[in-house]
Amino acid sequence: MDIPRFGIPEKLADRMSMAEQHAYLRARLTRRRVLRTSVATAAVAGTGLASGLASPPAYAAAPDAVTSRAGAAHVDGSLVAPFGRHLAYGADARTQMTVSWQVPFAVKRPYIRIGLKPWALSRKIDAEVRHLTTPLLDGGRIAAAEQFYVHAALERLKPGTTYYYGVGHDGFDPADARNLGTLGTLTTAPARAESFTFTAFGDQGVSYHALGNDQLILGQNPAFHLHAGDICYADPSGSGQSTDSYDARTWDQFLAQTETVSKTVPWMVTTGNHDMEAWYSPDGYGGQNARWTLPDNGPDPVGQPGAYSFTHGNVGVIALDANDVSYEIPANFGISGGKQTRWLDRRLGELRARHDIDFIVVFFHHCAFSTTNAHASDGGVRDAWVPLFEKHQVDLVINGHNHVYERTDAILKNAVRRPVPIGERTDPTRDGIVYVTAGGAGKALYDFPAPDSYEGHVSDLESVNTYHVVKGGGKAAETVEWSRVRYTGFSFLAVEVEAGRHPRMKVTALAESGERVDHFEISRG
Repeated sequence: MDIPRFGIPEKLADRMSMAEQHAYLRARLTRRRVLRTSVATAAVAGTGLASGLASPPAYAAAPDAVTSRAGAAHVDGSLVAPFGRHLAYGADARTQMTVSWQVPFAVKRPYIRIGLKPWALSRKIDAEVRHLTTPLLDGGRIAAAEQFYVHAALERLKPGTTYYYGVGHDGFDPADARNLGTLGTLTTAPARAESFTFTAFGDQGVSYHALGNDQLILGQNPAFHLHAGDICYADPSGSGQSTDSYDARTWDQFLAQTETVSKTVPWMVTTGNHDMEAWYSPDGYGGQNARWTLPDNGPDPVGQPGAYSFTHGNVGVIALDANDVSYEIPANFGISGGKQTRWLDRRLGELRARHDIDFIVVFFHHCAFSTTNAHASDGGVRDAWVPLFEKHQVDLVINGHNHVYERTDAILKNAVRRPVPIGERTDPTRDGIVYVTAGGAGKALYDFPAPDSYEGHVSDLESVNTYHVVKGGGKAAETVEWSRVRYTGFSFLAVEVEAGRHPRMKVTALAESGERVDHFEISRG
Protein backbone atom coordinates (compact mmCIF):
# COMPACT_ATOMS: atom_id res chain seq x y z
CA MET A 1 0.00 0.00 0.00
CA ASP A 2 1.33 3.41 -0.95
CA ILE A 3 1.11 5.54 2.21
CA PRO A 4 1.51 9.32 1.75
CA ARG A 5 4.19 10.99 3.80
CA PHE A 6 1.77 12.36 6.43
CA GLY A 7 -1.66 11.34 5.18
CA ILE A 8 -4.22 8.57 4.99
CA PRO A 9 -4.40 6.37 1.88
CA GLU A 10 -7.37 7.57 -0.16
CA LYS A 11 -9.10 4.18 -0.20
CA LEU A 12 -8.78 3.93 3.57
CA ALA A 13 -9.93 7.52 4.16
CA ASP A 14 -13.17 6.86 2.27
CA ARG A 15 -14.10 4.17 4.84
CA MET A 16 -13.22 6.15 7.97
CA SER A 17 -15.19 8.72 9.94
CA MET A 18 -13.51 12.04 10.72
CA ALA A 19 -12.88 10.93 14.29
CA GLU A 20 -11.22 7.72 13.05
CA GLN A 21 -9.13 9.71 10.58
CA HIS A 22 -7.96 12.02 13.34
CA ALA A 23 -6.97 9.05 15.55
CA TYR A 24 -5.03 7.51 12.65
CA LEU A 25 -3.23 10.75 11.84
CA ARG A 26 -2.54 11.48 15.47
CA ALA A 27 -0.85 8.12 15.92
CA ARG A 28 1.35 8.64 12.84
CA LEU A 29 2.20 12.22 13.70
CA THR A 30 3.09 11.38 17.29
CA ARG A 31 5.53 8.73 16.13
CA ARG A 32 7.17 11.27 13.81
CA ARG A 33 7.20 13.96 16.53
CA VAL A 34 5.58 16.48 14.24
CA LEU A 35 3.20 17.85 16.84
CA ARG A 36 3.00 18.10 20.57
CA THR A 37 -0.22 16.70 22.00
CA SER A 38 -0.53 18.92 25.04
CA VAL A 39 -2.91 21.83 25.08
CA ALA A 40 -1.17 25.20 25.32
CA THR A 41 -3.75 27.72 26.42
CA ALA A 42 -3.78 30.43 29.01
CA ALA A 43 -6.87 31.25 31.05
CA VAL A 44 -6.67 33.52 34.04
CA ALA A 45 -9.33 35.15 36.18
CA GLY A 46 -9.91 38.86 35.73
CA THR A 47 -9.20 41.16 38.62
CA GLY A 48 -10.54 44.56 39.52
CA LEU A 49 -13.58 44.15 37.27
CA ALA A 50 -15.48 47.33 36.47
CA SER A 51 -19.06 47.93 35.28
CA GLY A 52 -20.28 44.75 36.93
CA LEU A 53 -18.32 42.38 34.67
CA ALA A 54 -17.42 38.85 35.64
CA SER A 55 -14.21 37.02 34.88
CA PRO A 56 -14.19 34.83 31.75
CA PRO A 57 -14.50 31.05 32.13
CA ALA A 58 -11.49 28.89 31.36
CA TYR A 59 -11.41 27.37 27.87
CA ALA A 60 -11.95 23.61 27.87
CA ALA A 61 -10.09 22.37 24.81
CA ALA A 62 -10.45 18.81 23.61
CA PRO A 63 -7.66 16.77 25.22
CA ASP A 64 -6.25 15.68 21.86
CA ALA A 65 -6.61 18.99 20.08
CA VAL A 66 -3.90 19.96 17.62
CA THR A 67 -2.31 22.87 19.45
CA SER A 68 0.91 24.72 19.86
CA ARG A 69 4.53 23.80 19.99
CA ALA A 70 6.57 25.03 22.93
CA GLY A 71 8.87 27.99 22.75
CA ALA A 72 6.84 30.30 20.54
CA ALA A 73 8.79 33.51 20.01
CA HIS A 74 7.64 36.70 21.73
CA VAL A 75 7.77 40.10 20.05
CA ASP A 76 7.80 43.51 21.71
CA GLY A 77 4.13 44.12 22.48
CA SER A 78 4.25 47.73 21.30
CA LEU A 79 4.91 46.44 17.78
CA VAL A 80 1.95 44.05 17.74
CA ALA A 81 -1.54 45.39 17.00
CA PRO A 82 -4.63 43.24 17.62
CA PHE A 83 -6.81 42.55 14.56
CA GLY A 84 -9.75 40.42 13.47
CA ARG A 85 -12.08 41.47 16.30
CA HIS A 86 -15.38 39.60 16.33
CA LEU A 87 -18.24 39.63 18.80
CA ALA A 88 -20.61 36.85 19.78
CA TYR A 89 -23.56 36.74 22.12
CA GLY A 90 -23.50 34.42 25.08
CA ALA A 91 -26.45 32.15 25.88
CA ASP A 92 -28.15 35.21 27.43
CA ALA A 93 -27.78 37.90 24.79
CA ARG A 94 -29.06 40.53 27.22
CA THR A 95 -26.15 40.19 29.65
CA GLN A 96 -23.38 38.15 27.98
CA MET A 97 -21.00 38.96 25.15
CA THR A 98 -17.65 37.54 24.10
CA VAL A 99 -15.06 39.75 22.42
CA SER A 100 -12.53 37.76 20.39
CA TRP A 101 -9.51 38.90 18.41
CA GLN A 102 -6.24 37.76 16.93
CA VAL A 103 -2.61 38.74 17.36
CA PRO A 104 0.08 37.80 14.82
CA PHE A 105 2.63 36.84 17.49
CA ALA A 106 2.65 35.60 21.06
CA VAL A 107 2.03 38.50 23.46
CA LYS A 108 2.14 38.83 27.23
CA ARG A 109 -0.96 39.28 29.40
CA PRO A 110 -3.68 40.12 26.85
CA TYR A 111 -6.73 41.91 28.23
CA ILE A 112 -9.82 43.95 27.48
CA ARG A 113 -11.02 47.29 28.83
CA ILE A 114 -14.71 48.22 28.68
CA GLY A 115 -16.87 51.14 29.72
CA LEU A 116 -19.90 53.28 28.97
CA LYS A 117 -17.72 56.08 27.59
CA PRO A 118 -14.57 55.85 25.43
CA TRP A 119 -12.70 58.00 27.97
CA ALA A 120 -13.91 55.94 30.96
CA LEU A 121 -12.75 52.40 30.35
CA SER A 122 -12.38 49.80 33.07
CA ARG A 123 -9.21 48.46 34.54
CA LYS A 124 -7.66 45.54 32.66
CA ILE A 125 -9.76 42.37 32.49
CA ASP A 126 -7.58 39.41 31.64
CA ALA A 127 -8.33 37.47 28.46
CA GLU A 128 -7.63 33.91 27.36
CA VAL A 129 -5.23 32.84 24.59
CA ARG A 130 -5.88 29.85 22.36
CA HIS A 131 -2.73 29.04 20.41
CA LEU A 132 -3.31 26.93 17.32
CA THR A 133 -0.52 25.30 15.34
CA THR A 134 -0.94 23.84 11.87
CA PRO A 135 2.09 21.91 10.54
CA LEU A 136 3.59 22.02 7.05
CA LEU A 137 2.84 18.61 5.58
CA ASP A 138 2.90 16.77 2.26
CA GLY A 139 4.94 19.38 0.45
CA GLY A 140 2.55 22.18 1.28
CA ARG A 141 -0.80 20.40 0.93
CA ILE A 142 -1.20 21.45 4.55
CA ALA A 143 0.24 24.96 4.92
CA ALA A 144 2.02 25.80 8.16
CA ALA A 145 0.62 28.45 10.46
CA GLU A 146 1.00 29.66 14.04
CA GLN A 147 -2.16 31.48 15.14
CA PHE A 148 -2.99 33.22 18.40
CA TYR A 149 -6.66 33.80 19.21
CA VAL A 150 -7.72 35.77 22.27
CA HIS A 151 -11.13 35.71 23.98
CA ALA A 152 -12.73 37.73 26.75
CA ALA A 153 -16.14 36.50 27.94
CA LEU A 154 -18.12 39.35 29.53
CA GLU A 155 -21.05 38.72 31.87
CA ARG A 156 -23.49 40.73 33.97
CA LEU A 157 -23.73 43.41 31.32
CA LYS A 158 -26.78 45.67 31.27
CA PRO A 159 -29.52 44.79 28.74
CA GLY A 160 -29.99 47.10 25.79
CA THR A 161 -26.77 48.98 26.52
CA THR A 162 -23.94 50.09 24.25
CA TYR A 163 -20.43 49.73 25.68
CA TYR A 164 -17.07 50.89 24.36
CA TYR A 165 -14.23 48.40 24.50
CA GLY A 166 -10.57 48.14 23.66
CA VAL A 167 -8.32 45.09 23.50
CA GLY A 168 -4.63 45.04 24.27
CA HIS A 169 -1.64 43.36 25.90
CA ASP A 170 1.64 44.34 27.55
CA GLY A 171 3.01 47.18 25.44
CA PHE A 172 -0.28 47.97 23.67
CA ASP A 173 -2.90 49.76 25.75
CA PRO A 174 -6.17 50.71 24.00
CA ALA A 175 -6.72 53.44 26.62
CA ASP A 176 -3.51 55.18 25.52
CA ALA A 177 -4.31 58.30 23.49
CA ARG A 178 -2.29 56.91 20.60
CA ASN A 179 -4.55 53.85 20.37
CA LEU A 180 -8.02 55.33 20.94
CA GLY A 181 -8.77 54.80 17.26
CA THR A 182 -8.77 51.04 17.90
CA LEU A 183 -11.79 51.15 20.22
CA GLY A 184 -14.98 49.36 19.25
CA THR A 185 -18.54 49.18 20.54
CA LEU A 186 -20.85 46.36 21.51
CA THR A 187 -24.56 46.44 22.28
CA THR A 188 -26.45 43.88 24.34
CA ALA A 189 -29.93 42.60 23.48
CA PRO A 190 -32.84 44.51 25.02
CA ALA A 191 -34.62 43.41 28.18
CA ARG A 192 -38.00 43.61 26.44
CA ALA A 193 -39.19 43.18 22.88
CA GLU A 194 -38.52 46.09 20.56
CA SER A 195 -38.11 46.47 16.81
CA PHE A 196 -34.72 45.59 15.30
CA THR A 197 -33.04 44.22 12.18
CA PHE A 198 -30.79 41.21 11.71
CA THR A 199 -28.94 40.01 8.61
CA ALA A 200 -27.90 36.59 7.33
CA PHE A 201 -25.95 34.76 4.64
CA GLY A 202 -23.69 31.75 4.12
CA ASP A 203 -20.70 30.72 2.00
CA GLN A 204 -18.62 33.86 2.33
CA GLY A 205 -14.91 33.22 1.96
CA VAL A 206 -12.42 35.96 1.13
CA SER A 207 -13.16 38.08 -1.94
CA TYR A 208 -14.15 41.56 -3.08
CA HIS A 209 -17.74 40.33 -3.29
CA ALA A 210 -17.57 39.14 0.33
CA LEU A 211 -16.14 42.47 1.42
CA GLY A 212 -18.81 44.33 -0.52
CA ASN A 213 -21.58 42.35 1.19
CA ASP A 214 -20.03 43.15 4.58
CA GLN A 215 -20.23 46.86 3.88
CA LEU A 216 -23.86 46.63 2.75
CA ILE A 217 -24.70 44.65 5.89
CA LEU A 218 -23.16 47.34 8.06
CA GLY A 219 -25.46 49.82 6.35
CA GLN A 220 -28.50 47.89 7.61
CA ASN A 221 -27.47 48.61 11.22
CA PRO A 222 -28.20 45.03 12.26
CA ALA A 223 -28.46 43.93 15.89
CA PHE A 224 -26.68 40.68 14.95
CA HIS A 225 -25.66 38.69 11.89
CA LEU A 226 -26.22 34.98 11.17
CA HIS A 227 -23.56 33.16 9.15
CA ALA A 228 -24.96 29.85 7.86
CA GLY A 229 -21.62 28.08 7.48
CA ASP A 230 -18.74 27.68 5.01
CA ILE A 231 -17.15 30.61 6.72
CA CYS A 232 -13.73 31.20 5.16
CA TYR A 233 -12.83 28.17 2.97
CA ALA A 234 -9.42 27.42 4.45
CA ASP A 235 -10.33 23.89 3.32
CA PRO A 236 -11.39 24.47 -0.31
CA SER A 237 -12.62 20.93 -1.04
CA GLY A 238 -15.18 20.67 1.75
CA SER A 239 -15.30 16.87 1.94
CA GLY A 240 -14.13 16.70 5.54
CA GLN A 241 -11.31 14.29 4.64
CA SER A 242 -7.72 14.38 5.80
CA THR A 243 -6.69 14.22 2.13
CA ASP A 244 -8.12 17.73 1.63
CA SER A 245 -5.69 20.58 1.08
CA TYR A 246 -5.77 23.13 3.86
CA ASP A 247 -4.37 26.61 4.46
CA ALA A 248 -5.10 27.99 7.94
CA ARG A 249 -3.75 31.40 6.92
CA THR A 250 -7.00 31.99 5.04
CA TRP A 251 -8.55 32.57 8.46
CA ASP A 252 -6.20 35.53 9.02
CA GLN A 253 -7.47 37.11 5.81
CA PHE A 254 -11.08 36.36 6.62
CA LEU A 255 -11.07 37.80 10.14
CA ALA A 256 -9.29 40.93 8.93
CA GLN A 257 -11.84 41.31 6.11
CA THR A 258 -14.83 40.84 8.39
CA GLU A 259 -13.64 43.05 11.25
CA THR A 260 -15.30 46.17 9.85
CA VAL A 261 -18.66 44.62 10.78
CA SER A 262 -17.91 41.93 13.35
CA LYS A 263 -16.15 44.31 15.76
CA THR A 264 -19.56 45.94 16.35
CA VAL A 265 -22.15 43.36 15.25
CA PRO A 266 -22.31 39.92 16.95
CA TRP A 267 -21.19 37.51 14.23
CA MET A 268 -23.12 34.30 14.99
CA VAL A 269 -21.71 31.44 12.92
CA THR A 270 -22.49 27.79 12.43
CA THR A 271 -20.49 25.04 10.72
CA GLY A 272 -20.71 24.05 7.06
CA ASN A 273 -18.96 21.25 5.23
CA HIS A 274 -15.94 23.49 4.47
CA ASP A 275 -15.63 24.11 8.22
CA MET A 276 -14.87 20.44 8.97
CA GLU A 277 -11.10 20.91 9.14
CA ALA A 278 -9.81 17.38 9.56
CA TRP A 279 -6.52 18.40 11.20
CA TYR A 280 -8.25 19.55 14.36
CA SER A 281 -10.16 17.35 16.78
CA PRO A 282 -12.85 16.75 17.86
CA ASP A 283 -14.41 15.80 14.52
CA GLY A 284 -12.63 18.59 12.68
CA TYR A 285 -13.98 21.35 14.95
CA GLY A 286 -10.91 22.08 17.09
CA GLY A 287 -10.06 25.05 14.89
CA GLN A 288 -13.59 26.41 15.33
CA ASN A 289 -13.21 26.11 19.10
CA ALA A 290 -9.96 28.06 18.96
CA ARG A 291 -11.33 30.90 16.81
CA TRP A 292 -14.87 31.37 18.10
CA THR A 293 -16.61 31.52 21.46
CA LEU A 294 -20.30 30.85 20.86
CA PRO A 295 -23.17 30.25 23.30
CA ASP A 296 -22.49 27.12 25.35
CA ASN A 297 -26.12 26.02 25.71
CA GLY A 298 -26.18 23.56 22.78
CA PRO A 299 -26.09 19.76 22.93
CA ASP A 300 -22.27 19.63 22.95
CA PRO A 301 -20.45 23.01 23.03
CA VAL A 302 -17.02 21.47 22.29
CA GLY A 303 -18.01 18.58 20.00
CA GLN A 304 -20.54 20.66 18.06
CA PRO A 305 -19.73 24.35 18.54
CA GLY A 306 -22.10 25.31 15.71
CA ALA A 307 -25.23 24.14 17.58
CA TYR A 308 -26.63 26.61 20.12
CA SER A 309 -29.46 29.08 20.67
CA PHE A 310 -30.12 32.61 21.88
CA THR A 311 -32.98 35.06 22.01
CA HIS A 312 -33.09 38.70 20.99
CA GLY A 313 -36.26 40.56 21.87
CA ASN A 314 -39.24 38.55 20.61
CA VAL A 315 -37.17 36.24 18.37
CA GLY A 316 -35.68 32.90 19.35
CA VAL A 317 -32.73 31.80 17.18
CA ILE A 318 -31.40 28.26 16.87
CA ALA A 319 -28.13 27.36 15.10
CA LEU A 320 -27.63 23.76 13.96
CA ASP A 321 -24.70 21.65 12.71
CA ALA A 322 -26.11 20.07 9.55
CA ASN A 323 -22.94 18.01 8.99
CA ASP A 324 -24.47 15.71 11.61
CA VAL A 325 -27.43 14.78 9.38
CA SER A 326 -26.18 15.36 5.82
CA TYR A 327 -26.61 12.50 3.35
CA GLU A 328 -24.58 14.35 0.73
CA ILE A 329 -21.29 14.93 2.62
CA PRO A 330 -21.15 12.22 5.31
CA ALA A 331 -17.76 12.86 6.97
CA ASN A 332 -19.49 13.82 10.24
CA PHE A 333 -22.78 12.03 9.68
CA GLY A 334 -24.25 10.90 12.99
CA ILE A 335 -21.51 12.44 15.17
CA SER A 336 -24.00 13.39 17.88
CA GLY A 337 -25.72 10.01 17.95
CA GLY A 338 -29.08 11.78 17.65
CA LYS A 339 -28.35 14.06 20.60
CA GLN A 340 -28.52 17.25 18.51
CA THR A 341 -31.91 16.32 17.05
CA ARG A 342 -33.34 15.51 20.47
CA TRP A 343 -32.00 18.83 21.77
CA LEU A 344 -33.58 20.63 18.80
CA ASP A 345 -36.98 19.13 19.56
CA ARG A 346 -36.72 20.12 23.20
CA ARG A 347 -35.42 23.62 22.52
CA LEU A 348 -38.06 24.36 19.90
CA GLY A 349 -40.72 23.32 22.40
CA GLU A 350 -39.24 25.58 25.08
CA LEU A 351 -39.14 28.59 22.78
CA ARG A 352 -42.64 28.03 21.41
CA ALA A 353 -44.01 27.83 24.97
CA ARG A 354 -42.62 31.26 25.89
CA HIS A 355 -45.15 34.09 25.77
CA ASP A 356 -42.42 36.67 25.06
CA ILE A 357 -41.23 34.87 21.90
CA ASP A 358 -43.25 35.62 18.77
CA PHE A 359 -40.95 34.13 16.13
CA ILE A 360 -38.49 31.24 15.86
CA VAL A 361 -35.69 31.40 13.28
CA VAL A 362 -33.48 28.37 12.58
CA PHE A 363 -30.29 28.58 10.53
CA PHE A 364 -27.82 25.94 9.37
CA HIS A 365 -25.79 25.08 6.29
CA HIS A 366 -27.16 22.27 4.10
CA CYS A 367 -30.43 23.04 2.31
CA ALA A 368 -33.72 21.35 3.06
CA PHE A 369 -35.23 22.80 -0.11
CA SER A 370 -33.18 24.15 -3.02
CA THR A 371 -32.91 23.45 -6.74
CA THR A 372 -29.39 24.34 -7.89
CA ASN A 373 -27.40 22.02 -10.11
CA ALA A 374 -24.58 21.94 -7.54
CA HIS A 375 -26.16 20.57 -4.35
CA ALA A 376 -29.97 20.92 -4.57
CA SER A 377 -31.67 19.55 -1.42
CA ASP A 378 -30.28 17.30 1.32
CA GLY A 379 -32.63 14.45 2.20
CA GLY A 380 -30.88 14.00 5.54
CA VAL A 381 -32.07 17.44 6.67
CA ARG A 382 -35.57 16.71 5.41
CA ASP A 383 -35.73 13.39 7.23
CA ALA A 384 -34.26 14.52 10.56
CA TRP A 385 -35.38 18.11 11.08
CA VAL A 386 -38.20 19.23 8.78
CA PRO A 387 -40.80 17.23 10.77
CA LEU A 388 -39.64 19.04 13.93
CA PHE A 389 -39.81 22.44 12.23
CA GLU A 390 -43.40 21.68 11.26
CA LYS A 391 -44.29 20.24 14.66
CA HIS A 392 -43.22 23.47 16.39
CA GLN A 393 -44.28 25.84 13.58
CA VAL A 394 -40.88 27.41 12.95
CA ASP A 395 -41.31 30.79 11.26
CA LEU A 396 -38.23 31.01 9.04
CA VAL A 397 -35.43 28.62 8.04
CA ILE A 398 -32.19 30.05 6.61
CA ASN A 399 -29.58 27.93 4.79
CA GLY A 400 -26.39 28.38 2.78
CA HIS A 401 -24.48 25.66 0.86
CA ASN A 402 -25.88 26.61 -2.56
CA HIS A 403 -24.15 29.79 -3.77
CA VAL A 404 -27.28 31.62 -4.89
CA TYR A 405 -30.41 33.17 -3.46
CA GLU A 406 -33.51 30.99 -3.52
CA ARG A 407 -36.76 31.24 -1.60
CA THR A 408 -39.62 28.78 -1.37
CA ASP A 409 -43.35 29.16 -1.03
CA ALA A 410 -44.81 28.08 2.32
CA ILE A 411 -44.12 24.34 2.54
CA LEU A 412 -45.84 21.66 4.59
CA LYS A 413 -45.08 17.95 4.24
CA ASN A 414 -42.71 18.56 1.29
CA ALA A 415 -45.38 20.32 -0.80
CA VAL A 416 -46.65 23.84 -1.31
CA ARG A 417 -49.30 24.64 1.29
CA ARG A 418 -49.62 28.28 0.18
CA PRO A 419 -47.93 30.20 -2.63
CA VAL A 420 -46.04 33.27 -1.38
CA PRO A 421 -45.37 35.58 -4.34
CA ILE A 422 -42.92 38.46 -3.96
CA GLY A 423 -44.34 41.08 -1.62
CA GLU A 424 -46.96 38.76 -0.09
CA ARG A 425 -47.60 37.76 3.54
CA THR A 426 -47.55 34.28 5.08
CA ASP A 427 -48.67 32.86 8.43
CA PRO A 428 -46.73 29.80 9.66
CA THR A 429 -49.60 28.78 11.96
CA ARG A 430 -51.61 27.69 8.94
CA ASP A 431 -49.49 28.05 5.79
CA GLY A 432 -46.34 26.08 6.54
CA ILE A 433 -42.72 27.26 6.51
CA VAL A 434 -40.71 29.41 4.10
CA TYR A 435 -37.12 28.22 3.50
CA VAL A 436 -34.48 30.68 2.30
CA THR A 437 -31.15 29.76 0.71
CA ALA A 438 -28.86 32.76 1.22
CA GLY A 439 -25.57 31.34 -0.04
CA GLY A 440 -24.46 34.25 -2.20
CA ALA A 441 -22.13 35.85 0.36
CA GLY A 442 -18.97 35.88 -1.72
CA LYS A 443 -17.84 32.56 -3.19
CA ALA A 444 -18.17 31.66 -6.88
CA LEU A 445 -21.83 31.42 -7.85
CA TYR A 446 -23.75 28.29 -8.83
CA ASP A 447 -26.56 27.97 -11.40
CA PHE A 448 -30.14 26.75 -11.51
CA PRO A 449 -31.78 24.19 -13.79
CA ALA A 450 -34.44 26.84 -14.48
CA PRO A 451 -34.40 30.57 -15.33
CA ASP A 452 -33.89 33.14 -12.59
CA SER A 453 -37.09 34.62 -11.20
CA TYR A 454 -36.83 37.60 -8.86
CA GLU A 455 -38.32 41.03 -8.21
CA GLY A 456 -38.74 42.86 -11.50
CA HIS A 457 -37.77 39.73 -13.46
CA VAL A 458 -40.45 37.18 -12.61
CA SER A 459 -40.52 33.98 -14.65
CA ASP A 460 -43.78 32.24 -15.59
CA LEU A 461 -42.26 28.80 -14.99
CA GLU A 462 -44.44 26.87 -12.52
CA SER A 463 -42.23 23.84 -11.78
CA VAL A 464 -38.54 22.96 -11.67
CA ASN A 465 -36.90 19.61 -12.39
CA THR A 466 -34.36 19.02 -9.65
CA TYR A 467 -33.27 16.36 -7.13
CA HIS A 468 -32.61 15.64 -3.48
CA VAL A 469 -29.77 13.57 -2.04
CA VAL A 470 -30.88 10.31 -0.43
CA LYS A 471 -29.19 8.19 2.23
CA GLY A 472 -26.06 6.66 0.77
CA GLY A 473 -25.36 9.70 -1.41
CA GLY A 474 -27.57 8.96 -4.40
CA LYS A 475 -29.77 11.52 -6.14
CA ALA A 476 -33.53 11.15 -6.38
CA ALA A 477 -35.07 13.20 -9.19
CA GLU A 478 -38.09 15.33 -8.34
CA THR A 479 -40.25 17.97 -9.97
CA VAL A 480 -41.11 20.73 -7.51
CA GLU A 481 -43.45 23.71 -7.49
CA TRP A 482 -42.10 25.40 -4.34
CA SER A 483 -39.17 27.30 -5.93
CA ARG A 484 -40.69 30.79 -5.85
CA VAL A 485 -37.65 33.11 -6.18
CA ARG A 486 -34.30 32.33 -7.83
CA TYR A 487 -31.46 34.84 -8.15
CA THR A 488 -27.98 34.02 -9.47
CA GLY A 489 -25.99 36.76 -7.83
CA PHE A 490 -24.16 37.84 -4.69
CA SER A 491 -26.66 38.80 -2.02
CA PHE A 492 -27.69 38.66 1.62
CA LEU A 493 -30.81 38.62 3.76
CA ALA A 494 -32.09 41.49 5.94
CA VAL A 495 -34.95 40.81 8.36
CA GLU A 496 -36.79 43.69 10.03
CA VAL A 497 -38.54 42.49 13.18
CA GLU A 498 -41.42 44.58 14.47
CA ALA A 499 -42.65 44.11 18.02
CA GLY A 500 -45.94 45.22 19.55
CA ARG A 501 -49.55 44.12 19.34
CA HIS A 502 -49.15 42.90 15.76
CA PRO A 503 -45.57 41.59 15.47
CA ARG A 504 -44.18 40.72 12.08
CA MET A 505 -40.95 39.96 10.26
CA LYS A 506 -40.30 41.75 6.97
CA VAL A 507 -37.79 39.65 5.03
CA THR A 508 -35.77 41.27 2.24
CA ALA A 509 -33.06 39.93 -0.06
CA LEU A 510 -30.57 42.52 -1.31
CA ALA A 511 -28.07 42.12 -4.13
CA GLU A 512 -24.50 43.37 -3.72
CA SER A 513 -25.56 46.41 -5.76
CA GLY A 514 -28.13 47.23 -3.08
CA GLU A 515 -31.00 46.31 -5.43
CA ARG A 516 -33.90 44.46 -3.80
CA VAL A 517 -34.46 41.04 -5.38
CA ASP A 518 -37.14 39.67 -3.04
CA HIS A 519 -39.32 40.64 -0.10
CA PHE A 520 -42.15 39.05 1.84
CA GLU A 521 -43.71 39.24 5.31
CA ILE A 522 -44.23 36.73 8.11
CA SER A 523 -46.84 37.23 10.82
CA ARG A 524 -48.77 34.88 13.07
CA GLY A 525 -52.49 34.65 13.73
